Amino acid sequence: MMALMERVFAEPRSLTGDGVRRTLAAIDERVAVEVTEVPSGTPLFDWTTPDEWTLRCARIVGPDGEVIVDAADSPLHVVGYSVPVSQRMSRDDLLSHLFGLPERPEAIPFRTSYWERAWGFCLPQRTIDALGEGEYEVLIDADLEPGSMTYGEIVVPGTGDETVLMSTPVCHPGLANDNLSGIALLAELGAILAAGPPPRRTHRLLFSPGTVGPLAWLARNANGVGVTAGLGVMCVGDAGRFTYRRSRRADTLTDRAAALALRDLGFAHELRDWVPWGGDERQYCSPGFDLPIGAFSRTPPGEYPQNHTSDDDLTLVSADNLQASLDVALAILRVIDGDECLTNTSPMGEPQLGRRGLTRRQGGQKGDSHEAAMLWNLSLGDGQTPLTEIASRSGLPFTVIREAADDLRAAGLLSAA
Repeated sequence: MMALMERVFAEPRSLTGDGVRRTLAAIDERVAVEVTEVPSGTPLFDWTTPDEWTLRCARIVGPDGEVIVDAADSPLHVVGYSVPVSQRMSRDDLLSHLFGLPERPEAIPFRTSYWERAWGFCLPQRTIDALGEGEYEVLIDADLEPGSMTYGEIVVPGTGDETVLMSTPVCHPGLANDNLSGIALLAELGAILAAGPPPRRTHRLLFSPGTVGPLAWLARNANGVGVTAGLGVMCVGDAGRFTYRRSRRADTLTDRAAALALRDLGFAHELRDWVPWGGDERQYCSPGFDLPIGAFSRTPPGEYPQNHTSDDDLTLVSADNLQASLDVALAILRVIDGDECLTNTSPMGEPQLGRRGLTRRQGGQKGDSHEAAMLWNLSLGDGQTPLTEIASRSGLPFTVIREAADDLRAAGLLSAA
């Protein structure tokens, strides 16, 4: 994951363009990625696929001929989707097109102008403050013309008809935690899933530009792939505690699975209620779709000081943090894949477990967790209570509940609902 991040960190990703395509091509070397191009002008519900932006070079040259800022040094230096410009102007006229951060004077901010034709440069506030009087030469050599928007999917077929959707934005340039860490995690997750046995549900891992990418995917897929669980993934490489924000419905399989996985692994974490802003999940959970998609991160976007600045660099993330995030994501998927509702086939009183070799034959002993899990499964095995709810109510690890259910099923005491 760190190697992928280092490789594509400097790619000029945006809503469109070759930076996204090259990032997806790098992932494709690890695991197969299906790439979709959506033409500019395509209606996406209340939105429209934008024109494609191609930046060749951008710089500001000072009155003495010194290069003040050059986009070749950082993809953050140019406001995303800046229109072409080539002119000379005074310092005062230039200042209205410059963006810095007074609270972080050494950092370059991340700014975009996706939906308004404008231009600008981002640079450290100390550089802005040091600009003297005189005439400045400004150049942005760019195209903003009809083309296409690109998104990619890793698809791991399952044995059933349902789908788990994992989604991460792929439009931020020169930022490590937000959102390159999510890209790296989903790429590795896809490689692991593709190399393993087929899961019960098909897993679709989506890499797409913010807002319009999920909407483009929804326009093509929402009614045909049976999404029953999933996660929006961002900011998973920093050292903050894990954060899971529930889906709009707040009581979905995803919500139960995330809470159980984090509880059972013992990581410091916080469970939050739904809010109608954030990452990709806000599109999937909109009322017209109402998909069961929660948000998984460490420190959420906007809640750490380096966010959307050049200080969100590769030093902010670590292999250990990424590995722990991967472990949690895999644990959530295992819970999702293992959940089902089962029915007690011997519901008239407690069935005799001892004669079936399922428990100790001697009475008066304290039962172990596996025996307790069997009793919980039988007690709540009404065909309507999912295993995730049984694990939550019992306080037992989901893996223990699942293993006990398998033993009871093998003995004929539980059956599929």
